[in-house]
Amino acid sequence: MSQTIEKITLGGGCFWCVEAVFQHVKGVEKVVSGYTGGTAPGIPTYREICSGLTGHAEVVQISFDTNVISLQDILIIFFTTHDPTTLNRQGADRGTQYRSVIYYHNNEQQRLAQTVIEQVQPYFDHNVVTELSALGPFFEAEAYHQDYYENNTTQGYCTAVISPKLAKLRAMHADKLK
Repeated sequence: MSQTIEKITLGGGCFWCVEAVFQHVKGVEKVVSGYTGGTAPGIPTYREICSGLTGHAEVVQISFDTNVISLQDILIIFFTTHDPTTLNRQGADRGTQYRSVIYYHNNEQQRLAQTVIEQVQPYFDHNVVTELSALGPFFEAEAYHQDYYENNTTQGYCTAVISPKLAKLRAMHADKLK
């Protein structure tokens, strides 16, 4: 069976966290940290994004083999590894750049994402506030942001925030992991 690669772009707080989660999922071929959803002349920088003035979100663009994992499973993992009920915040990270967002690449992804949002809503005590938007220009983040957790596992943020997220991923989705 030949590979059928699809892409989806997701933001769920700091892109280091979302990247680390999806790098462990079977069928995920590539995860690229980047920025989208805002306006700024030229290619935005991390410093500009962190100011909150450009409107961009920290996101990851996930390339996955649909013969191995479905978009629905990708989205369920997404919703169970971040808090989609907090507006512009994940833990201590605050600002529009940390919003929960799904940037769909086509109408079918939009339809499926809306369906999954409706399916997961009953599992949360508060309303899911995940933004659902068409993907605009995507800008790859600076090189030092790529594979951040893998390259910095002992860094404070990684041990305090990302490692527990990965433990939750292993507990909830062991059958979907590499």
